[in-house]
Amino acid sequence: MTGYILAAIVGYLLGSIPFGLLITRGAGLGDVRKIGSGNIGATNVLRTGRRELAAATLVLDALKGAAAVLVARYFWPGDAELVAALAAFLGHCYPVWLGFKGGKGVATMIGVLLGLAWPVGLIFCAVWLVIALARRLSSLSALTAAVTAPIFAYVAWLMEWTALDGVRFAATAAVIAVLLIWNHRSNIGRLMAGTEPKIGAGKQAAGPG
Repeated sequence: MTGYILAAIVGYLLGSIPFGLLITRGAGLGDVRKIGSGNIGATNVLRTGRRELAAATLVLDALKGAAAVLVARYFWPGDAELVAALAAFLGHCYPVWLGFKGGKGVATMIGVLLGLAWPVGLIFCAVWLVIALARRLSSLSALTAAVTAPIFAYVAWLMEWTALDGVRFAATAAVIAVLLIWNHRSNIGRLMAGTEPKIGAGKQAAGPG
């Protein structure tokens, strides 16, 4: 139990590092929360028009998720890495330092999946890319990839790509997916209304994050 508590604390702290905010402020662009959707993820950073900053945010947000999993795996036995994965995702989406208002979690979900079982993380990215190329809607791509993630988490166990229990891995992926879907509820409304901006639509362009 102590290991799980420590894994949760470390995971949350790593996940709550607001790279999007730090990067844009460091670049002299001010507070990224004052533009677009107001969140700190790569998609909103992209709305500044600085693709390199959005890419850096995407990579760092993914790395902090993977780091949380790997630290927990190294120091604590059992399912601590699953606890750290969920905690990192929660830290990104609801960082205490920013009044519990963070990003939507796509990049961090990619990172934790890569840390837990890298084939599942790559499959998530592949699903995102296929839908993005077909429909040019970042949010739809993220939602589709998130919904399929629990399935592939269980498949990873069947294929022996991970030593984690398949049911627990799939359940963790499902919880993260549900939270990600909740964070995209405004996007879902626009998708249903046909008003969601497409990838490449000027500063409203969107990528994972």
